[in-house]
Amino acid sequence: MKKSILITGASGGFGEAIAKNMGKYDYNLILTGRNEANLKKVCDEIKKEHPQCQILPLVFDVQDPDACKKAIESIPAEFSYIDILVNNAGLAVELNPIHKGALEDWERMINTNIKGVLYITRLVSPQMVERKEGHIINIGSIASHEIYPGGNVYCASKHALFALTKGMRADFLPYNIRVTQVSPGAAETNFSVVRFHGDKAKADKVYEGYTPLVAQDIADIVEFAITRPAHVCLNEIVVTPTAQFNGVINRK
Repeated sequence: MKKSILITGASGGFGEAIAKNMGKYDYNLILTGRNEANLKKVCDEIKKEHPQCQILPLVFDVQDPDACKKAIESIPAEFSYIDILVNNAGLAVELNPIHKGALEDWERMINTNIKGVLYITRLVSPQMVERKEGHIINIGSIASHEIYPGGNVYCASKHALFALTKGMRADFLPYNIRVTQVSPGAAETNFSVVRFHGDKAKADKVYEGYTPLVAQDIADIVEFAITRPAHVCLNEIVVTPTAQFNGVINRK
């Protein structure tokens, strides 16, 4: 049976770029996202570039465990051999200090960045364990290791993701399943637009004075990790713009 790659959050940003990179390989693509129109656009663009690629779009929110279960259980037999899972869906909301933080923002970050990864991994990984084969890639952040003012809950969620990634690596070791975390620094996608509730002018200021990473940079790194020989597991790849070290950015 032809193998599949499942990529969450594929309607934009890193997920879209990863999906487009992987369209040229002999895999089925299962692409998930919350925005149906954006997800359809990504699927259409991949099909235009790679007509041979079979794509299954699934529209749901990884924050909802019932929606996750329903979506994964709806996958037809021809897409059901999921060999690679890319847990990409994630977000940051606002930069408020703890004493001014909004509970709904905290819930959204925790539910997406931690629980969403758990929900999807729990649903997909048993078949990998049964076959003793597979690769799970979690898209983290340098916020998995660093903190910055106002980043409190977002950084905590990404620290938790790094712990989960290491826990997965330990738990899946007996089953020959590779687990990788890719941890980008500052990258110009829709990340800051989402963080600032659609305020593009505010988001653009985040990237002033230096050259940030872009989604394609991360997609190329994920592609590299996926295409290593089966005996090679890249446990974590930390990547930043040249102008960034840890949380410090050298702006001109």
